[in-house]
Amino acid sequence: MSVPRFTRPKTPASDSPSPYLYVANCGPAVGLSYDTIASVFNTFGEVKGIYAADESGTRVIVSYSEANSAQQALTALNRKSCADLGGRSLHIRYSVIQPNCEAESQQVNEHIPVSLLDSEVNIPGLYLVHDFLSPQEEKELLAAVDERPWISLSKRRVQHYGYEFCYGTRNVDTKLHLGELPSFVSSVLERISLFPGLNSSTSILLDQLTVNEYPPGVGLSPHVDTHSAFEGLIFSLSLAGPCIMEFRRYLDGSWVPDAASSAYTKVENVVNCSNLVRRSLYLPPRSILLLSGEARYAWQHYIPHHKIDIVNQSVIRRGARRVSFTFRKVLRGPCQCEFPQYCDSER
Repeated sequence: MSVPRFTRPKTPASDSPSPYLYVANCGPAVGLSYDTIASVFNTFGEVKGIYAADESGTRVIVSYSEANSAQQALTALNRKSCADLGGRSLHIRYSVIQPNCEAESQQVNEHIPVSLLDSEVNIPGLYLVHDFLSPQEEKELLAAVDERPWISLSKRRVQHYGYEFCYGTRNVDTKLHLGELPSFVSSVLERISLFPGLNSSTSILLDQLTVNEYPPGVGLSPHVDTHSAFEGLIFSLSLAGPCIMEFRRYLDGSWVPDAASSAYTKVENVVNCSNLVRRSLYLPPRSILLLSGEARYAWQHYIPHHKIDIVNQSVIRRGARRVSFTFRKVLRGPCQCEFPQYCDSER
């Protein structure tokens, strides 16, 4: 089921009654479940749905069947303490559905079940190992990167080792070798060589590392690491803070990478969402994720731009920072993957 998008009406609220209410100081982040909110607002009329107004977890949209019900609720509850909602004082105004956003609304579903285990996601080639590092090892890795210079991007900071990832060309220049991977990740690389799910004959020689630091609310756009840039194993180690990673696969191959300009192939507009499959996985601190095979080549992965995540009806706040270590092997030669419909490499 798609979730509608809402916005403020252009005219003053008192002149623009609608069946939709924007309710602030109300939501999972302040301890109020959608069921609790619905039970209160249902006393004024039939509630069709409760939706997140934004990513804060503190504001919701209440959707009524009739505008008269919304008007009664606004009159009764706006700027007044509500005992049934923990005594909170609500700030309410009318809202309207955004026009001309039917196609866009099909992309949005705030209620994708979040899996805790890789087996629940059921994506071939995806593996998640919890507690890959000890808390002390995590602390030492973070201290090591904080002693090195960071490169500031628009919303996050990065470090590159082995080969620099070029955001302008969205690729790596194999002629510009930065040196071996730093010694502080030696123990991580050794442990990766014993990673579960890999064939015992698989040779793991990783030569590129990108360290990303994400502040609260900053995520990652949907993308597939370009086939022609990196080989078939991608390891992502999560440190300091948790997040949800979501995955998309277009069953008809409706996104096509651009070999000339994009190492991170991505789709901004989804035209036919009936061909889109989505999954969601919780990544706790000190866990490591492996993308291989189908998971690496055919599924987009991304991190929603949230400050909080809802996991099994529990509110999980992003930490003050989340730091990821992404290990890859730079590809020399054309990609030989089994997913040519998603591949940018010339065959």
